[in-house]
Amino acid sequence: MNATPSAASAARRPERTGLDAPAGTALDAPALVAFATGPIVTLAVVTLALHLVVNAFTPYEFHRDEFLYFAMGRHLDFWRMDFPPGIALLAQSMRTLLGDSLFAIRLAPALAGTALVVLAAWLARDIGGGRWAQLLAALLVIGNPLFGRTASLFQPVVFDQLWWVLAFVALVRLARSPAPRWWILLGVAGGFGLLFKWSILFVGFGMLVAIVGTPLRRALRTPWPYVALGIALLIGHPSITGQLALDWPLRQQMAGLQDAQLGRIGFAEYAGTQLLFSPIGFVIAGVGLVSLIAASALRPFRAVGVTCATVWVLLYLLHGKPYYVGPIFPVLFAAGAVMVERVARPRLRATLLWTASATAVVWGIVTLPLAVPMLPPASMAAYAARLGVSAATTTNRGTQLKLPQDYADMLGWETKVREVARVYHSLSPDEQRDAVIFASNYGRAGAIDFYGPRYGLPPAVCACGTYWQFGPGQKPGRVIVAVGVKFVRLRPEFDSVAVVSTVREPWGVDEEQELNISVARGFHRTLQGIWPTIGPGYR
Repeated sequence: MNATPSAASAARRPERTGLDAPAGTALDAPALVAFATGPIVTLAVVTLALHLVVNAFTPYEFHRDEFLYFAMGRHLDFWRMDFPPGIALLAQSMRTLLGDSLFAIRLAPALAGTALVVLAAWLARDIGGGRWAQLLAALLVIGNPLFGRTASLFQPVVFDQLWWVLAFVALVRLARSPAPRWWILLGVAGGFGLLFKWSILFVGFGMLVAIVGTPLRRALRTPWPYVALGIALLIGHPSITGQLALDWPLRQQMAGLQDAQLGRIGFAEYAGTQLLFSPIGFVIAGVGLVSLIAASALRPFRAVGVTCATVWVLLYLLHGKPYYVGPIFPVLFAAGAVMVERVARPRLRATLLWTASATAVVWGIVTLPLAVPMLPPASMAAYAARLGVSAATTTNRGTQLKLPQDYADMLGWETKVREVARVYHSLSPDEQRDAVIFASNYGRAGAIDFYGPRYGLPPAVCACGTYWQFGPGQKPGRVIVAVGVKFVRLRPEFDSVAVVSTVREPWGVDEEQELNISVARGFHRTLQGIWPTIGPGYR
């Protein structure tokens, strides 16, 4: 039986949102189209497989930051930590369930990075994009070395990106249909984001500006935005309780970061580095941002554009590192891809889609060694030199290395621990019973704690950053094996100090290229006595 004309017309009519329309009118959101399941799943499988293969055969070790998160997991105090504790909980869970291998630990970030590929395509679909737009959005994520790098390291960054993008999924769905479940998803994404990294507050602020500044503000008259806020605070409250319990150590961390790294970042480095991550991606993201804010075709999603613009400007004004704003790019890729797909002239549309997709793939292949740690140091240094992009090997402090800093931070750790073990076991049995291994930064301390048990070493003591929160241990420090502590700091405090070994790592970061190991005897005080006074910044 044939449907009546009115019924057929109603069946074809896209859902109404009314969110961006003037009072008394309605506005059609783009109809949902089919998800390109087969192609996107294929891209996701390829992405995950690449990370798993690299994790299995990489010539590098764990990153210094990964050692810190392992240590935080061993000292887990969920409601009393100076950093958001989600990464520590995940680290301890992964080690308990899967073991200590690099392959096992980095499975979680590989899965998170793969999810970003799928979510970028999903966002393109939700914004109204068809098969081509979804593929292009996914390819732009895959071809951007920022997302490859974060997915290859067990750090909070890739999980932070995941929670931001999930928050954008919720915001896009709210722009389509203000159903309560999308507010709940927004709260869940915000809560887990808060549990992993404070930077989720930036996207939260951006979304608040967008909600107040667009017709989405009508939702503020309903309970659901406040339910979302309550869910976020409930899930993320351990991060807040830790700050309250420890007198807001975040202030000191941010002050140190501002002095050492952030203060030097200007517009050229901020925007220029984002351009270098993916030139074609930066262009399409720009198209997406402008279209979300100004194009009538994407008018229902203006709140998404306002959020992204607010976050981008805010992080620039705060001298944020270029990668801090990275999580806004998947949704901008999606919006830009949708607009490219909607070019009216068929030949031009096909040319643009093919060119953008091919460029994203080629750029991803060219920059793959920058994205994942696959080349050994000598080959990687030669590749970086041929590439000729100094930003790729510039450190957080503005100095220049032969390797990208993340790669340089993944070298030489077990060699150092072996030498510490040799020095420690050269002590007499009585001295070994009294000896404290004192490391001058969290990378050295974390490596000792990770590799040390296989070499018969006790846990390290370190008075810097989070490690200071772990305390000085029980031994007073009559004998100290000092790893990287400056001689001038040790000499006034001990009866005798001798540098007994030097470990060199020419490919490492500046401070790790030459590491002195000293033995100090006859401490004039005790570690327990000086601990409250030296604070978490001793070197």
